[in-house]
Amino acid sequence: MFDSLSQRLTQSMQKLRGKGRLTEDSIRETLREVRIALLEADVALPVVQSFIAQVKARALGQEVISSLQPGQALVKVVHDELVSVMGEENEALDLNAAPPVVVLLAGLQGSGKTTTTAKLAKHLKEVARKKVMVVSCDVYRPAAIDQLETLAEQVDVLFQPSNIADKPVDIASQALEAARRQFVDVLLVDTAGRLHVDEGMMDEIRQLHAAVNPHETLFVVDSMTGQDAANTARAFGDALPLTGVVLTKTDGDARGGAALSVRQITGKPIKFVGVGEKTDALQPFHPERVASRILGMGDVLSLVEDVQRHVDQDKAEKLARKIKKGKGFDLVDFRSQLEQMQSMGGLGNLVDKMPGMGQLPEQVKDRVNDRQTVSMIAIINSMTPQERRFPDVIRGSRKRRIAAGSGTNIQEVNRMLKQFSQMQRMMKKFGKGGMKSMMRKMAGMKGQLPPGAF
Repeated sequence: MFDSLSQRLTQSMQKLRGKGRLTEDSIRETLREVRIALLEADVALPVVQSFIAQVKARALGQEVISSLQPGQALVKVVHDELVSVMGEENEALDLNAAPPVVVLLAGLQGSGKTTTTAKLAKHLKEVARKKVMVVSCDVYRPAAIDQLETLAEQVDVLFQPSNIADKPVDIASQALEAARRQFVDVLLVDTAGRLHVDEGMMDEIRQLHAAVNPHETLFVVDSMTGQDAANTARAFGDALPLTGVVLTKTDGDARGGAALSVRQITGKPIKFVGVGEKTDALQPFHPERVASRILGMGDVLSLVEDVQRHVDQDKAEKLARKIKKGKGFDLVDFRSQLEQMQSMGGLGNLVDKMPGMGQLPEQVKDRVNDRQTVSMIAIINSMTPQERRFPDVIRGSRKRRIAAGSGTNIQEVNRMLKQFSQMQRMMKKFGKGGMKSMMRKMAGMKGQLPPGAF
């Protein structure tokens, strides 16, 4: 998300960094570029106009013009206004009510409500330590109920059965009673969608809302619909007392206009974003971190959180002890690191959160892709146990066999071995903990990052 917007804004801001003096003309020219970048990112026009007006008022004031580093000061103004547009800080789900706390998910068909229901259930179970039940009130879409049942089994939460012959209001009421009997903490209600906003759908959702009286009513919207996302959110907001928004499919949206528009237009906070298809691909929405990523400052806090959540601590400690004892870092360890990287969303996701990566040339960014990671894992899997433990034995004939077995070529095998050697040297440098130590060192860079990077 935000790839094209980040590129344009980073280029605009980069021209100003380090300048000893800014003129009104140079500020206006920069803001014109920012305005074009926002419009091209599909940000709603009223939001763009308000944003530019706010930045201009502050940029032409003493805050920037009289600053010792006016270029940096203007970058901070843009950063702060981006944060303001997106909602200042993350607003978590409000679960402060008598259980079962009911959370209703509403949205158009295809917005990802059912998968979001499962992702949210997993998040509440693992992060908030809640006992969760899910129920589907979608009696119109074929296999919707079966889909949620399958997902509920995957994330290991309770599933309340329902039937397409039942009325949605009856399904929700029965689920609420079942949740009470089983001492459930949170009940997630997945509702039916339509291809477009219509009065029939709105009436049904109003009836559902009245039947279960949800503590949270979340609007689930596909971020790739751009400005339509904000308009649809407004229509749902007029029909229901929404408490928050979940943006889905943000991993496929290079523009990011919806994230900058929805909060401003609806007045409702973005609480979560879906960043992939897997059930753990749901993240709390942190405006300040997102603003930093848009301006190429990275997002080290989220990166460290990803490591804490996904890196197997036992494996990390074993690897640390192994390296400390001088036993070395072999291809089995390298494969484990690659697999952990995949579990954190892949190489592209990690690079996106690294400070300064916004200034990388596009041709370099294009080379950062997860196909290489998958290919390297396949190459290692095609080796014998001896070759993984003692990579130095891999010569010509072995390379040909490994390449054939992994569906690659000798050049790719050589490239993987070269990258392994680089990783091996890096592990010796960091010494304790491998990737875990590396992330700790990155977290320690906090005081050295540009303003707004945290």
